[in-house]
Amino acid sequence: MTDKRPKGSTLEVRQLGQIREGSVTFGDLTILVGGQASGKSVFLQTLKLILDRRPILDALEKHGYTWNNPRDVLELFFGESMANLWSEATEVWWNEDIQLLEIITSRRGTREAKNKERLFYIPAQRVVTMAQGWPRPFHSFDTGDPYVLKAFSETLRLLMEKEPGNGPAPVAIFPRQGRIKEAIRDTIERSIFYGATIELDQARLRKRFMLRLGDSRLPFMIWSAGQKEFMPLLLSLYHLTPPAKISTRDAIEWVVIEEPEMGLHPSAIQTVMLLCLELLSRGYRVAMTTHSPVLLELAWAFNQLVEAGATPDTLFELFGLKQKSPALKEVFQICLKDKKFKTYYFRREEQDIYIQDISHLDPGSNDPAEAYWGGLSEFASRAGEVVSKLAGQ
Repeated sequence: MTDKRPKGSTLEVRQLGQIREGSVTFGDLTILVGGQASGKSVFLQTLKLILDRRPILDALEKHGYTWNNPRDVLELFFGESMANLWSEATEVWWNEDIQLLEIITSRRGTREAKNKERLFYIPAQRVVTMAQGWPRPFHSFDTGDPYVLKAFSETLRLLMEKEPGNGPAPVAIFPRQGRIKEAIRDTIERSIFYGATIELDQARLRKRFMLRLGDSRLPFMIWSAGQKEFMPLLLSLYHLTPPAKISTRDAIEWVVIEEPEMGLHPSAIQTVMLLCLELLSRGYRVAMTTHSPVLLELAWAFNQLVEAGATPDTLFELFGLKQKSPALKEVFQICLKDKKFKTYYFRREEQDIYIQDISHLDPGSNDPAEAYWGGLSEFASRAGEVVSKLAGQ
C-alpha cells in the first residue's frame, strides 16, 4: 500500500477555546481522550480546517453562505457562537510553519487548491444526519450547525443517491459482496445486526433504509440505539473503501472518527476496531476521540504485540476470530509491520486544558494520567483496590 503520510504531522495550539496549550504529533492511529467539553472535537475540526480550507470555502459558497472576515468563517465552520473560542492570544501551528489565521484569509494556491478534501470527518452527532432513515442534504441544516456535520451528511446522501433504482423492489445495502472484507462483514453481522439485513426501500415513492428481520421490515426509528449509531458509520466505510482495486477514496488521506463506540456493546466496539485496522491497511491515517477503555486496550495491546514481534495469528486470537481469512491476515500484517499508535490526554486543570502524550499507556507509571489512561480506567482500578482492601481486613 502507498504510504500517504506527510513528512511532518504536528498540530500545536495555544489559547484555543478551553485549550491552554498543547500539541499532537499524529501517528497512523491517534486516539484522543479526555472529559466532556475538553476541546478534543475543536482540536480535530481545526485540523480539518487547516487541511481542507479551500474545498470548505468552496462548499460554503456553493450552498449560499457568505462571510466578510475570518471570524465569520470560524462561525460558519465550527458552529454558532464558536468563533468566540478564538482570541488575540490564540495561536495554531501546523508543522511549525503555518498559522490558521493565514489559511483562512489567504487565497493563495495551496495543495488543496484542486478542491479535493484530504480529511474525511465522521462527527459524534452522526445519527442526526439520518432523517426518517435517509441522509439529510447540506441545506437542511441550520446555519449555526457545524460544517463537519453538514458535509458528512451531504457526502452520505450523494453516495446513496448513486444507488441504482430497481422500481419498487428493495436494494440490498448490507451485507453486500465487494463492500468491506468478508471476515469483517461477518463480525458486523454477528455483533451489530444479528442476522438482520439492511435494505434500501423505494416502495413508498421515497428512499429510506429498512431493517429486515425474518418477515418483518423495520423503519429506522425502530432500530436499536447501537444500530442507528452504526448505520452512518457503515455508509462512511462504503465511501472510504471503494470496491475497485483503488485502495482509497479520491484525495482523502485522513479519517477522523468521533466516539466510534457510541451505543455499542464492547463486542461491537471490537468490530469497529477491525474496521479501523482495515482503513490503516489502505493507507489512511485515522484519528479518533473516545470515552471507552476498549479502544485504549487495543492501542495498549497493539503496541505490546509489535514490540514482542507478534504475528497475524496473535491478532486473530486477540479479536477472537477462529477463521483466519487471507484478506484479514494481510490487513494484520500491514498494521503490525509499520503502523504507529499514539494516545493523547486532554487533561483538565481547573478551567484550562493541557494536552499530554500518554502513548505508552503504562499501568505502572508514576503519572496518574498515563497509569489510568486519561481517567478511563481510574474507577475500575479504584474499585479493585477498595474491594481488595476490604477483603484483606
